[in-house]
Amino acid sequence: MNHIPLPLSFYEQPTLELAQSLLGCVLVKETEEGIASGYIVETEAYLGPEDRAAHSFGNRRTKRTEIMFHEAGRVYTYLMHTHCLVNVVAAETGVPNAILIRAVEPLEGLGLMKERRKGHPMKNWTSGPGKLTKALGITMEDYGRFYTEPPLIITEGYAPPEIAAGKRIGIDNSGEARDYPWRFWVKGNPYVSR
Repeated sequence: MNHIPLPLSFYEQPTLELAQSLLGCVLVKETEEGIASGYIVETEAYLGPEDRAAHSFGNRRTKRTEIMFHEAGRVYTYLMHTHCLVNVVAAETGVPNAILIRAVEPLEGLGLMKERRKGHPMKNWTSGPGKLTKALGITMEDYGRFYTEPPLIITEGYAPPEIAAGKRIGIDNSGEARDYPWRFWVKGNPYVSR
């Protein structure tokens, strides 16, 4: 596989456009055990200060959200319950936007993913934000890195034939923000979370 990371300039597009541009790209993680990767098939955009569902709503700046205030193209990982979730920092420096990678379609390192997601059918290895980080070996140690440098990169993939949009998932307590159609997915892909 060709593991040439997309340039930082790729991330310099409006957040909602970037969330759709990421679909079909390849998320690649190198670990000591080897390389695991997958096509990004579902994303969710969070538009910072005005978005009640965003960790950075109201420009909330904490140890956890600090990286969201940095330049686009950085890795924002955080823990939710026991799961590590991975995001792409978006927008210009000082504007804390991020895009959650919700699902990927397994591409390389299938043996590694099978081992890491033992007892689960392939369809469930990467069909959710906590599942895909486990399968690919993405951890809190990836926080703050650039997606342009190993061990965690995003490369070119394919152009999805059709992109669907709808409400984000699991943010019921966020007022009107829960209805924003800021979740995007590759229509018909079996690895989309639900």
